[in-house]
Amino acid sequence: MSKKVITLGEIMLRLSPEGYQRFVQANKYTAVYGGSEANTAISLANFGLGVSFVTKLPKNEIANACINYLRQYGVDVSNIIRGGDRMGIYFLEHGASQRPSKVVYDRRNSSMALAEEEEFDWDGIFKDADWFHFSGITPAISTNAALICERACKEAKKRGITISCDINYRKSLWTLEEASVIFKKLCDYVDVLSGINTIDYMNALLGISPDLSKFPSDTSECEIVAKTLMDTYDLKFVTTTFRKSISASDNDFSAMLYCKEGKFYSKQYSMHIVDRV
Repeated sequence: MSKKVITLGEIMLRLSPEGYQRFVQANKYTAVYGGSEANTAISLANFGLGVSFVTKLPKNEIANACINYLRQYGVDVSNIIRGGDRMGIYFLEHGASQRPSKVVYDRRNSSMALAEEEEFDWDGIFKDADWFHFSGITPAISTNAALICERACKEAKKRGITISCDINYRKSLWTLEEASVIFKKLCDYVDVLSGINTIDYMNALLGISPDLSKFPSDTSECEIVAKTLMDTYDLKFVTTTFRKSISASDNDFSAMLYCKEGKFYSKQYSMHIVDRV
């Protein structure tokens, strides 16, 4: 039987000025659809895995186009529920040279933000599933979304499904204090945690305070944080990426995987960025 992955989150309409124009210059916008868990679902489908994306979208033509967008990549959309008034929108200005990318959100009161946990068929969603994935963005959307995320973790855990989380803190959505309360609760369910390269965030979000004074490099700091996280939350794996920004279009990337058997590092790759998001 092939592997089946469930991802849960909000997918939004993305509007971008043409090329590298600034918002103030633009009179045309290119429309695509995306969100952390939806992007993950598409990537996994492209690797040949069976993957289902779970969200709530309004009953209108824009949402229909979004669902068709997911379908063309082979993502199962049968667990998307319909209702509410709107899809979230974000505007993306592409960075160029030393100018970073810029994002403006318009997502308040979206269908997913106002969804209720009882609306989702959890038995159907997790039938034959092997893996459940969410990001730190989903519980940040709203109180309702945080409850849905926690319910999904509980449903996955009681079925013995592996749970992964990309911590992905967004300061534009909530404060560190608000996020900490939720993340500490959700990490009790998580098996695989990624995104620990921001040490200050990890200390604030998950309440871990390792002594980093003797570990000046990013990799050494992350090893200590990873071990502390594993001991605190009984994680199976902790993973993160390291990025050195050369410009908005060129970055150096490497990654670390930490598990009970040891720590493993990838090679460093120099990458030209086609689309950062």
